[in-house]
Amino acid sequence: MTSSDIQTGASTKRTLPPLTPGPYKKRLGVVALIATFGGLLFGYDTGVINGALRPMSEELGLTAFTEGVVTSSLVFAAAIGALVGGRIADSWGRRKTIILLAALFFIGAVVCVVTPSFEVLVLGRVLLGLAVGGASGVVPVYLAEMAPYEIRGSLAGRNELMIVVGQLAAFVVNAIIGTIWGDVAGVWRIMLAICVLPAIALFFGMLRNPESPRWLVEKGRNDEALAILRTIRPENRAEAELAEVQSVSNAERGQHQLGWRSILTNKNLLRILLIGIGVGIAQQLTGINSIMYFGQTVLIESGFSQNAALIANVAPGVIAVVGGLLALAMIDRISRRKTFIIGFALTTTCHLLIGFSSLVLPVGNPIRPYIILFLVVAFVGSMQTFLNIAVWVYLSEIFPLHMRGFGIGVSIFALWVTNGFLSLYFLTLVEAAGITGTFFLFAGVGAIALVFVITQAPETRGRTLEELEENVTTGAIYTVSARQARARKRR
Repeated sequence: MTSSDIQTGASTKRTLPPLTPGPYKKRLGVVALIATFGGLLFGYDTGVINGALRPMSEELGLTAFTEGVVTSSLVFAAAIGALVGGRIADSWGRRKTIILLAALFFIGAVVCVVTPSFEVLVLGRVLLGLAVGGASGVVPVYLAEMAPYEIRGSLAGRNELMIVVGQLAAFVVNAIIGTIWGDVAGVWRIMLAICVLPAIALFFGMLRNPESPRWLVEKGRNDEALAILRTIRPENRAEAELAEVQSVSNAERGQHQLGWRSILTNKNLLRILLIGIGVGIAQQLTGINSIMYFGQTVLIESGFSQNAALIANVAPGVIAVVGGLLALAMIDRISRRKTFIIGFALTTTCHLLIGFSSLVLPVGNPIRPYIILFLVVAFVGSMQTFLNIAVWVYLSEIFPLHMRGFGIGVSIFALWVTNGFLSLYFLTLVEAAGITGTFFLFAGVGAIALVFVITQAPETRGRTLEELEENVTTGAIYTVSARQARARKRR
C-alpha cells in the first residue's frame, strides 16, 4: 500500500459518533469479563509455582537445576505459544483460538496434578505454557479489537488486571493450603488443581462470546461484523465504525504483509515490530516475574523464615492488584509514553534501593527483611501501576490489522524467552551475586530501558486502531503526536 492510498483513505473518513449510554455497555463488559478468564489462568498458573515449588521438590526429589527446569519449562513454552497463537488467531479467529487455549489450560492442569514423575510434570507445565503464551497474545488483541478507542486502554487492560488477580489468588491459596495442610503429602497438587475451574469457565463462556468484528472484516464477513458491532456499540456508531474498518481493510486487501519477508522489506513495519519486541523485553528485564515466581525465595534470603515468607509473599500480590486498579483508572487519561517513563524510573529506583538496603543491612539485622519486603512491594506496585497493563495494551494496539497477530506474537515470543532465561537462572544469580548484585544489575538494565522508551516508543493513546494502522504504515506515527492526529482527523 502506498502513502497516497493511505492518505486517500484517511481523507474520506468522518469523525466517529460519540459513545452514548445504552445496553451495549453491559454486553461489552460481559464479553470482556469472559475473555479475561484467560488472564486469570495466566496469572494463577505462573504464580502458583511460587508456593508449590518447595513441597513439590521434596516429593519428587528435585534439585536446584530441575526446579529451574520445572519453572522455566512453562515460560519457554509460553514463548512458543505466543508465536503460534498469534498466527492461529489470524487464521481461525480470535474466539476459536481462545476456546482452544481454554481446553489446553484444562488438559495441562490435569497432567500436572496427576503427575507421577518430574518428566510428566514438565510435560504438563509445557502444555500450560503453550496456553499461557497463546492467551498472553490473543486475549489482549481480542479485547483491543472489541473496544471503542475511547476506552480501549481500560478495557484491554482488564486482562492484565486479571493476571495479577490470578497471581494474588495463587499466593493466597498457597498461603492458606500451606499453613493448614503444609504437612500433608501432595499438598502442591491441590494448589495446582484449582486452575481447572477458570479453564472450564473460559471454555463455556467463549462459546457464547462473539468473534472480533475487525477480524471478520479482514475476512470479508462484513454483515457478521456489523451484527456484532450493533450489540457492543450505539447503532449509529456501529455503522460508522464498520465503514472506517472497511476503508482501511479494502485499501490493504491487495497487499497482505503477513510474514518476515514482507516486514523486512517495509522499514515502517520492521521498525514497529522492533519497538514491540524492545518494549516486551524491557518489561521482563525489570525482573517482575522473577519476584512473582521466586518471591518466597527472595524473602527467605532477606531474613524471613519459610512460613513467614509464604505469608509475607501475599503482600506483593495485593499491591499488584491495587496497582492494576490504579492503572486502569488512569490509562486512558495519561499518555502511554509518559506512563512508560514514570514506570521505568520508579522500578529502577526501587532496584537501587533494594540493592543498597541489602548491602548496608547485614544478615541477622531484625529490620532487614521488613525493609526489603517494603521495597519489593513498592517495586511491584510501581510495575503494576505504570508498566504491566500499559505494556500489554500497547502491544495489542501498535500493529496494523494485517500483521497484528504476527506482530504481537513475535513481540511476546521475545518477552517470554527473556522471562524464561530469567526464570532458569534467577536463583543461580541470587546464589552467585546475592540480593545486592542481582538488583543492582536490574537497575542498570532498567536505566537502558528508560532511554529506549524515551527515544523510540511512539504514542498511541487517543487514536483508533485504523488511525494507528495508517500512521504506522506511512511512518507518521514516529513524527505525529496523538493530539496532532486527533486534530487532523477533526479537520
